[in-house]
Amino acid sequence: MKKFLSLLLVLAMALGVVSALAENVVYERADDEEIYLEVLGEYDELMQTAKAAKTVDERFVLEAQAEAYLLDSAVFIPTTTQGGAYTISRIAPRTVPYVQWGNDDDRWHSMVIADNFITPDVRAKLLDAWAKAVAGEGEYDAAAILQENGYGLVKDYRYTFATAPVTLDWLNTSSQSDTEITVNTVDGLVEYNNLGQMQPKIAKSWEVSEDGLTYTFHLRDDAKWFTSEGTEYAPVVAQDFVAGFHHMLDTKAGLEWLVEGVVAGASEYLAGGEFSEVGYEAIDDHTLAITLCEPTSYFMTMLTYSCFLPICEDWYLSHGGQFGLEEYQEAFADTNTYTFGKNTDVSSQVYSGPFLLQKLNPDSEIVVVKNPNYYDADIVTLDSITWIYDNGENMAQTYADTVDGVYAGIGLTEASGTLALAKADGNFEKYAYVSDTTSTTYFGGLNVNRGTYALASGAVASSKTEQQKIDTHTALMNKNFRKAFLHAFDRATYNAVSRGEDLKLANLRNMYTHPEFVQLENDTTDAEGHTFAAGTFYGELVQYYLDQKNAQIKVADAQDGWYNADLAKAYLETAKEELGDTVTWPITMDVVYYSASAANTAQAQACKQVIENTLGAENVVVNLVEATTSEDFYASGYRATTGFAGNFDLFYGSGWGPDFGDPCTYLDTFGVNGYMLKVIGIDY
Repeated sequence: MKKFLSLLLVLAMALGVVSALAENVVYERADDEEIYLEVLGEYDELMQTAKAAKTVDERFVLEAQAEAYLLDSAVFIPTTTQGGAYTISRIAPRTVPYVQWGNDDDRWHSMVIADNFITPDVRAKLLDAWAKAVAGEGEYDAAAILQENGYGLVKDYRYTFATAPVTLDWLNTSSQSDTEITVNTVDGLVEYNNLGQMQPKIAKSWEVSEDGLTYTFHLRDDAKWFTSEGTEYAPVVAQDFVAGFHHMLDTKAGLEWLVEGVVAGASEYLAGGEFSEVGYEAIDDHTLAITLCEPTSYFMTMLTYSCFLPICEDWYLSHGGQFGLEEYQEAFADTNTYTFGKNTDVSSQVYSGPFLLQKLNPDSEIVVVKNPNYYDADIVTLDSITWIYDNGENMAQTYADTVDGVYAGIGLTEASGTLALAKADGNFEKYAYVSDTTSTTYFGGLNVNRGTYALASGAVASSKTEQQKIDTHTALMNKNFRKAFLHAFDRATYNAVSRGEDLKLANLRNMYTHPEFVQLENDTTDAEGHTFAAGTFYGELVQYYLDQKNAQIKVADAQDGWYNADLAKAYLETAKEELGDTVTWPITMDVVYYSASAANTAQAQACKQVIENTLGAENVVVNLVEATTSEDFYASGYRATTGFAGNFDLFYGSGWGPDFGDPCTYLDTFGVNGYMLKVIGIDY
């Protein structure tokens, strides 16, 4: 015990919390690198080892070891995925791109919408036809099936939004709330179809060099850039893809880390090198060559993510844009001359995709309309898409609007009251189904290096004393305390207040990567001699390595694989022994919630109740901190741009959707410089 306490004091000095021993204590945020090494230690090394694997199967096994380490570190807890909710909808299933990664599932040009809610029996017919088409047994013509069953078709789709795009520059953002809109207006090299098959888009064909390093794309000659009003501006050429990649690196908006170590020269450029050394070259107007650092089996799957999209180089330069890391920053800072992609002006961007953005009012409505001159106009089933602002404060009205046909569908939840409304008017019995879950993972992050206790406006302010700030930080640096807290989080109860008791498990996720995201192609043996059979899903690999660590986590979906009251109490007792008198109990944990949302408020209250009931309010107090606007709620966590800016101790409003078809698309976000480190309070 003496040895441990002496090490704790050394750590406390390094972390800047030794001032707790003084009479007038002041909390000081610690060094990010030291915190990262303390809480995640060897994680980045494990990921680098995985990336050096000789085969894809070996990499999957090594990535599973890294993910087991990450989960066992208890710096975050997966909560839910999308879907798994009662839903009524007029949208025919599987009519938009069907893929687990990238931006393509937000591309809605092929959506088929009925003029009434689709009944379960017709939905079953649609899904059966889709499955046969996937197996190569005929075509999936959703429109024909609907019409054969007495439905008409609707050409205008309306959806809701709560967070408006902050930019129309699809290469200067990594937020889904931005790209959900913009990817409908721009095309990339390739795109998945609704059967999950990769198809040519602006690239009509491509080949790969024998060494697997150079991909040469041959571009179609009829793709054009159009203004928001539909006026043709310029052809889409290979140099536009080069310009897009250059601009993406310059903005450093959270996309660039995806290509470091993948595209030749990208890392070196970001470190101050020359772009001429980056592996992006326009051979001529219709030939693009991309050179990689090393053969990358999943590279083609990366191309459906926004970081590989083009921009119209001439338009960019004529609207104040500049190339070069420093040059871009200087240009962007001059708001008088830099007008490219401003979210206040739909005419500040040009578009190459199936839709043109014609209206963006962040407080009311966003509208895109079909581009009649789009080169692939025959595949576009919709005339328009309209996003209508809805912050979730009046779900009864949203439900009524859905029934009246304003919206195509709605999820039915208990906390919002929509489930009760649908049961009362008979729509639940006639039309409800349980929606598919997805590969997106939402999670709660523990802020192990907190730097912010109120927003700049003074809103969402913590009531903690300086001593409580120090005590919380000290406790969160103890792994057993983190495990106690997360294993005390009864996520099924937390989820039930929104989804209802009968679906409380349906969308629960217990690991970061979708457990069936990939599977082994061949029998594979790890370094310890354990052999995994061909066909083993990735989640089963992670489960094996968690079991080797004696980590009490079950990774399969649709169960609460973390909650264990007895285990949480045991971890707490160990933590209390280890922490000794370095903290004063109870430890106060701030959880921010959006008070205008009934569902969010109910979940926050459930979070507080289940954790305090399990660990005892004399040990842990969950302090609910009110955000009265959605902007303040998101600014405290999801929209916080750095770890320092995170205004929470636990925030469960963030998530990650995979960008390409390898587990590292999730796992790299917690490596050194990883994008999601900010959700655990680290900038490193």
